[in-house]
Amino acid sequence: MFIIAIALGGMTGAILRYLMSGWIQKISQSAVFPFGTITVNLLGCLFIGLLGGFFETRETLPPALRAFLMIGLLGSFTTFSTFEYETLHLLRNSEFIYAALNVTLQLVAGLILVFLGYFISTHTRL
Repeated sequence: MFIIAIALGGMTGAILRYLMSGWIQKISQSAVFPFGTITVNLLGCLFIGLLGGFFETRETLPPALRAFLMIGLLGSFTTFSTFEYETLHLLRNSEFIYAALNVTLQLVAGLILVFLGYFISTHTRL
């Protein structure tokens, strides 16, 4: 049941991300700055914070519905929100070094790896 809930949430989140990001980008009329992606990522952060706090203080929803919302829907809507929520969890547990490491690795190493992947795909015959 969990796998089905996550799959349905993932499908829904991906569709919502596509529609919202495209809509925001279109109304921003910017061909350069990624307003759509930023909006989706920041909304995802707000929603995962709201739901995470709600689920930590109330046991009102079945586990499959929580998986649908947190892992499937928001995980697909934006993995950035998951990254931020996990970092918040580390900070709340006073794991400051791990929180800093998480941020540094995912942002800096992630950007380096995106560049590396781009470089490989544009300069080699894969």
